[in-house]
Amino acid sequence: MHCPFCRHPDSRVIDSRTADDGVAIRRRRACPECGKRFTTQETVILMVAKRSGVTEPFVRDKIVRGVRRACQGRPVDEDQLAILAQRVEETIRSRGCAEVPSHEVGLAILGPLRDLDEVAYLRFASVYRGFESLADFEKEIEALREKRADAPHAAGQAAEEPAP
Repeated sequence: MHCPFCRHPDSRVIDSRTADDGVAIRRRRACPECGKRFTTQETVILMVAKRSGVTEPFVRDKIVRGVRRACQGRPVDEDQLAILAQRVEETIRSRGCAEVPSHEVGLAILGPLRDLDEVAYLRFASVYRGFESLADFEKEIEALREKRADAPHAAGQAAEEPAP
């Protein structure tokens, strides 16, 4: 690590701490040449492999921009979009791969978006999955209805279980 003050090619780590909920490491460093101190932050760069074969760094803002279009005119605010993007990134990082196909990023968006707003979910899914007919929409709407019908039933079962 080059010193940002004198450009000396080496520095000594004085202290290391986790940052950003364990996603990054913040290091306090000292330059042996000029004696000045500085802080660095290390993060693992998650790469996304696109269909074209190109890889690029994962950017949470791209998730927000894509989902924002699907949420246009819906009661979804910026904080909810930011939380959704964070959930997507956590899901992808939890897989433990340094490179993830873009298709998996799209799949990771669908679940949280469905929970956030069903209309926005249908908009996003129709583009992402390439709906080509009314039947595709009907099939997806029926799946949403089934999920909604199963949700209270599953919650009721969980409430009936005795506490340990």
